[in-house]
Amino acid sequence: MTRLSYFLAPMALAAATSVQAAELPAEIKQAGTLKLTVNSTYAPMEYRDTASNELVGLDIDLANELAKRLGGLKIVWSETPFAELIPSLQTKRADFIISGISDRASRRETADFVDYLATGPQFFAMAESEAKVATDLCGKKVGTTRSTSFPAEIEKWSKQNCEAAGKPAIQYVPGENSIDVRNQLKQGRIDAAVQGSETLPYAQTQEPGKYRVIGAQLTIGYQGIMFRKDDAALREVVTEKLAAMIADGSYKAVLDKWGLGANAVTQPMLNAAPQ
Repeated sequence: MTRLSYFLAPMALAAATSVQAAELPAEIKQAGTLKLTVNSTYAPMEYRDTASNELVGLDIDLANELAKRLGGLKIVWSETPFAELIPSLQTKRADFIISGISDRASRRETADFVDYLATGPQFFAMAESEAKVATDLCGKKVGTTRSTSFPAEIEKWSKQNCEAAGKPAIQYVPGENSIDVRNQLKQGRIDAAVQGSETLPYAQTQEPGKYRVIGAQLTIGYQGIMFRKDDAALREVVTEKLAAMIADGSYKAVLDKWGLGANAVTQPMLNAAPQ
């Protein structure tokens, strides 16, 4: 063996290991299916189209394209409340979760996130609201989905921007999902609401002139595709396909279709959200 061969052999082994690490797990390949669970109340990420009753949305489109690139896998969809998304992954009812779920350090004890969309909690109110800046919401009733990270984000923001300035704390009001929260807002049961910044452009398009964003995002973070810690092989092959989608423009085309091109990331990131 030449010196060059000695030099190339480790490189070839590393390349082979990399390729092997990015192969689809045998059980999924043999089944030819992906089991994916979503909470279908979070337009435009995933929701039931009222005309066709089909699952549609940004996450649905991304998942369908990923399944195609993973050897033409068929997706078997199921639906669950948001609070049951993580249990559905842990009990293997889902192979991974792509359903508007935020990458958070508190969720990484048993899971990894491949981050694919910039996001953050955002205050909004009815267009006629007297609130002009975010601190006008101090002491007011603000609703958000109870099973998300947003209640904690509201409390943290309130302590820093209301209570620290001698103003009354925001009164958090729980909701079951984003639809329930917006209904509470329209019914006047709350003064404002918090949802992910990715959902508000769609809501404003569906109900023109009804809602108004107030202030900047409370925090900057990412939504991620969620994998079990012991499913590194599946995580790596999905990351590889997602990176290819970003490179060839198909990822951006999906985001643009749903009006979220500004939320794009330049590459998939592993557990990258700061909080």
